[in-house]
Amino acid sequence: MKTQVLDKHQTDVAAEILKNGGVVGIPTETVYGLAADALNGEAVAKIFKAKGRPADNPLIVHIAELSDIEAFGLVRELPESAIKLAKEFWPGPLTMIMKRTDVIPREVSAGLDTVAIRLPSHPLAREIIKLAGTPLAAPSANLSGSPSPTTARHVLNDMDGKIDAVLDGGQSEVGVESTVITLAGETPRLLRPGGITVEQLREVLGEVEVDDAVLHRLADGAEAASPGMKYKHYAPRADVILLKCSDEDFINYINKHASDGVCALCCDEDLFLLKTKTVSLGRRGDYLTHARHLFDCLRRIDGNKTIHTVYSRLPSTEGVGLAVYNRLIRAAGFEVKEL
Repeated sequence: MKTQVLDKHQTDVAAEILKNGGVVGIPTETVYGLAADALNGEAVAKIFKAKGRPADNPLIVHIAELSDIEAFGLVRELPESAIKLAKEFWPGPLTMIMKRTDVIPREVSAGLDTVAIRLPSHPLAREIIKLAGTPLAAPSANLSGSPSPTTARHVLNDMDGKIDAVLDGGQSEVGVESTVITLAGETPRLLRPGGITVEQLREVLGEVEVDDAVLHRLADGAEAASPGMKYKHYAPRADVILLKCSDEDFINYINKHASDGVCALCCDEDLFLLKTKTVSLGRRGDYLTHARHLFDCLRRIDGNKTIHTVYSRLPSTEGVGLAVYNRLIRAAGFEVKEL
């Protein structure tokens, strides 16, 4: 089976494939998603097969309107905290976890009693959901563990022949997956950082805890309550090593270890100071741009088969920097070298 490439005017074709239990790569403002009918367990199972995704890693359900939650009976109760967050951040890159109903197949929830729900802001994503007439389960449209896709070309590189179609909606704007917050416990808790920061969430809700797994490896035997928590994620083929150091020490260390197989994931200001291969995320401290470029940079590194080691400076954990930190620490398998 060859994967069909659709343009932005073919949302009806994408929707028809989804209605018939197929799988389509769709654009969202965060990254491209691998979509299937979220209420059809057999269709959702095809996502796991295409990605090589572990079955205990839950999926996010995408809706077109806030009213879809009640219309499809997705959750037992819509908390007041969810309504507040929806008014502030939906449509947008925020996922909320709530107690699910039995409408949600086990394949979507990975056996948990909760479901993750998001209302994307990308107009094509919302149009496809409306035309399909059903919520869509849609994890990132990449092979499990590899860098997430931010263009249709990235999706084809991983998924050609494994899914029915991909709809080309241009470059993803945010560049990293959505922020995930669980509202299923007593206190709201951030499970995955993204374009909506913990600081923004606290402005709306007051107290918001940050799960230990945001910055550290999930404890052995612990359940993954959100995508992106449990496994090594976002990694290129090369080894990624994070350096905790000053700007000057970063330059000196890279130059000391420069070789044909080494690449520095760096900032614009470093380019003319480094004596090895470089890929820049953008200007130093501009974490919105770093987030937008991160996965594209990691895929560009993958495109050079001679690179075996990637060094990157450890990002800040403030604002959107926390999302970049979270992705890089997982791409590095939590390997940090302090200079």
